[in-house]
Amino acid sequence: MKVLVINAGSSSLKYQLFDMDNESVLAKGLAERIGIEGSTLTHQPTGGEKVVVQKPMPTHTEAIELVLDALVDPNHGVISSMDEIGAVGHRVLHGGEKYSDPAVVNDDVIAVIKECFPLGPLHNPANLMGIEACMKVLPNVPMVAVFDTGFHQTMPPKAYLYGIDYKYYEKLKLRRYGFHGTSHRFVSLRMAEILGKDPSELKIVTCHLGNGSSIAAVDGGKVVDTSMGLTPLEGLLMGTRSGDMDPAVIQMMMHEEKCDIDEMLTILNKKSGLLGVSGVSSDMRDIEKAVSEGNQRAKWAREIFSHRVKKYIAAYAGVMGGVDVVLFTGGIGENDKAARVECTEGLGFMGIEVDPVKNDIRGKEQCISPDGAKVQVWVVPTNEELMIARDTMELAFGK
Repeated sequence: MKVLVINAGSSSLKYQLFDMDNESVLAKGLAERIGIEGSTLTHQPTGGEKVVVQKPMPTHTEAIELVLDALVDPNHGVISSMDEIGAVGHRVLHGGEKYSDPAVVNDDVIAVIKECFPLGPLHNPANLMGIEACMKVLPNVPMVAVFDTGFHQTMPPKAYLYGIDYKYYEKLKLRRYGFHGTSHRFVSLRMAEILGKDPSELKIVTCHLGNGSSIAAVDGGKVVDTSMGLTPLEGLLMGTRSGDMDPAVIQMMMHEEKCDIDEMLTILNKKSGLLGVSGVSSDMRDIEKAVSEGNQRAKWAREIFSHRVKKYIAAYAGVMGGVDVVLFTGGIGENDKAARVECTEGLGFMGIEVDPVKNDIRGKEQCISPDGAKVQVWVVPTNEELMIARDTMELAFGK
């Protein structure tokens, strides 16, 4: 059985085609500049040559058509017919409070995605465009929506409510939702599988660290707290996002810059974080290079990043009343061995330590804590697309 996984953005569309008999990736690719001049599809069959197709894509429908053409192309395709695609799984940013689990797309699911447009104004409309485009091109194929917020919907009110007048929660549903849920779920389930335990037996702090970063407290297989909030802006210092800050800072910055709130949110989302503090880059690799060259602001940016990660790890151990595993994933978490040390340094009193020899890895599934450590520290590469494909198979076919 083949499952196509789609992650649609406002002007882009990522895809992977899985053979679910062995969970292998047959092909993947990216359609870029949808609705913009210079549209390009980059298609990569597994084990084959990369193919670049430049053709107008006025809407997501044309982008999906190009993707399907590439998948069945006699020269670089990986399936003989579109009939081989049994189901399509879609990453959807926001399901609000309505959907904590993946769902087969129907009128109600579409309505909820639309209801959440104000909560995910950049992502949800694009996600829906991807769904509707696939429904148009593949009308008889089941569609499954997997919500990025879903895994976090087990949080109790004490974790998700903000300290503001309750009427704003009642009227606007202003609360902490959390993101990267598919990644946090994949790695926490994989961790239980590695240890040969049921998820209900484990207390795990999952650290998804990348250009966007978030941490979750997963107690007994359920999220009890997470660092991102109403939007992905809250929490850790990230590539271009500010993370936690005093709201009064916003007022003072707006007065100084003489800008409106929309422009201010652009500054906080796209011109802050590692980029804003360092003045160098939003990429941690560039930051690390600048630190080695003596750049003080880059050093501060990296220190703020690791300091906040460390605070959340300790805090979430407290929230859960203990911790069995601290788990690193995401681009930084999987590949930056120095960051893993910096993010756990000083937590030895909690039994959280990193073995420098074991930690000398990149992108590899491995325990990096000393033998016999009270708390195991692991690196587990994430695979959100595979998680979506699995959810899609289960819902569409009960497998």
